[in-house]
Amino acid sequence: MRVTRRGLRVGAGLLVTGALALSGCDSAAPEAAPSPSTSPTPARTFTAGAAGVGDDYFPSYGNGGYDVGRYTIKVRYDPAKDQLTGTATVQATATADLSTFNLDLAGLTVERVTVDGAPATHTRVKNELVIKPAAGLINGNGFVAEIAYAGVPKPLKNEVLGDGGFVHTSDGAIALGQPESASTWFPVNDHPSDKASYDFEITVPDGLTAVSNGVPGGKTSKGGWTTWKWSEKSPMASYLSTLVIGKFRVTTGEHRGRPVYSAVTTKLAKGPADTAMAQTVTVADYLESVFGPYPFDAYGGVVVSDSRIGYALETQSRPVYSGGFFRQGANTGVVAHELAHQWFGDSVALARWEDIWLNEGFATYAEWLWAEHTKESTAKAEFDKRYDAVPSVVWRTPPGKPGVKDLFSQSVYQRGGMTLHALRVAVGDKAFFEIVKTWAADKRNGTATTAEFVALAERVSGKQLDALVDAWLYGTKKPARPKPL
Repeated sequence: MRVTRRGLRVGAGLLVTGALALSGCDSAAPEAAPSPSTSPTPARTFTAGAAGVGDDYFPSYGNGGYDVGRYTIKVRYDPAKDQLTGTATVQATATADLSTFNLDLAGLTVERVTVDGAPATHTRVKNELVIKPAAGLINGNGFVAEIAYAGVPKPLKNEVLGDGGFVHTSDGAIALGQPESASTWFPVNDHPSDKASYDFEITVPDGLTAVSNGVPGGKTSKGGWTTWKWSEKSPMASYLSTLVIGKFRVTTGEHRGRPVYSAVTTKLAKGPADTAMAQTVTVADYLESVFGPYPFDAYGGVVVSDSRIGYALETQSRPVYSGGFFRQGANTGVVAHELAHQWFGDSVALARWEDIWLNEGFATYAEWLWAEHTKESTAKAEFDKRYDAVPSVVWRTPPGKPGVKDLFSQSVYQRGGMTLHALRVAVGDKAFFEIVKTWAADKRNGTATTAEFVALAERVSGKQLDALVDAWLYGTKKPARPKPL
């Protein structure tokens, strides 16, 4: 995410064994054959799935006991009434013997639930939807839950991090936010550690465009309504899902065999925002040369204009940008930031929110690399500028362990970027860029932690990096300028 200056902030088996009667050939009477015996399988104990994945920063986020493979989300939204109706189909695998399991859903009313086609009971505990299937779910078995729901969607209030989620706009709606957003418009396991693929069908009044993640699947119209289809087959963290409804200037095309789909709100006059979106594939191609193959099946971006959206977010394959980023010109720097996240943050996602610097540090450093590529600056100059001038709070806040209130602080972004430059200086360019490409390749479509990144960096570089990591990621004092190791 890039913030504006104003907003820095199987089934069970039964094994039966039988003894075979052996008849003797001597004159003695044969012994009676032993009775067949059975070894009963111990009775299963089904327990409730956890109402959270156990993230230290956000204990209630996500849920335990299962892993989602695919969501199919079908929603219909009427902006005039601010009314949403939807059906979510969740294909998942139990990772424990479950009597119940939870999904995150904020505010909306659940009308019915089935699990594997059978009616299931459900209750609500605040933003937790607790589902009790007709029969327990067995560890290792797949299951399919279908939830029908409706209501007036509202954003989630967060006094520390700001609101996130579904907002009603003058010409439609925007569903966007970090660290949570998805649960405001569909039931979900809302934590990046449980990535899944997604299919979306979004029905809106004729004349409006509905944009989401992934590859566009076309549109159909009937009775005054248009249904737009989108598909993101690569695993995606839930907060990276988006829905943007409104009136847009849409540009489509193809690049390297992938569809390109960009949309700029008609609230903005044609100009710098359109120019910036047209540069998306150019920026992506440069980043591909640095980070390795582009990880997704589509390119694009969406520019919105709403006072509540003062940031840009790396929504997978199609980032969403506040129009404010383009007031002074095309600003391809923010495009570089959000596109870098397609590798770092999206393809390689967080296993826990504490390691947010892995997302934002890489995206910030990508801005510096892009500036170097365009001859506007150099990565070293950008490092030096910040090393000399960032406020002291940046040095007091460790980006590797920032705490919840500083999750999106300058330390995470700027010091995170500086940490990567310090690593580059320490190990040299050849090793550094090999580390970056190897990290993106090895962790593609997965999740990762800081410890895993450091281990890979040490393996590739052959250098011991404890001192560098301690100073730049976890220290609370300004580190010495980096030197080659």
